[in-house]
Amino acid sequence: MDAVMDPIYPVSALQKRQGDVKRAAQDHIVRITENGTGAYVFCSETMFEQRMAEVAEQAAYEERLAMGIERGRADYAAERVVRGVDAARAELKRRYFHG
Repeated sequence: MDAVMDPIYPVSALQKRQGDVKRAAQDHIVRITENGTGAYVFCSETMFEQRMAEVAEQAAYEERLAMGIERGRADYAAERVVRGVDAARAELKRRYFHG
């Protein structure tokens, strides 16, 4: 996602500065204010699809991360752990090098 803050326009810009708002909406989510308060968002179809894909990707990542943490907790509770570098090396050697 953009590190740049999304553009903000007053609702009157939809009538008086349509071209500016539309150009900004090509690459950003445009925030529309009414009486100084956030009221609406506006963007191009492409930007909407891009942001939705980013949100879906982030949600999938967070789910994979949560599953990995839960798996680690279950392994720890079941005492399927190794402690220390030497023990980890020995376990890797046992698993992958059959030694």
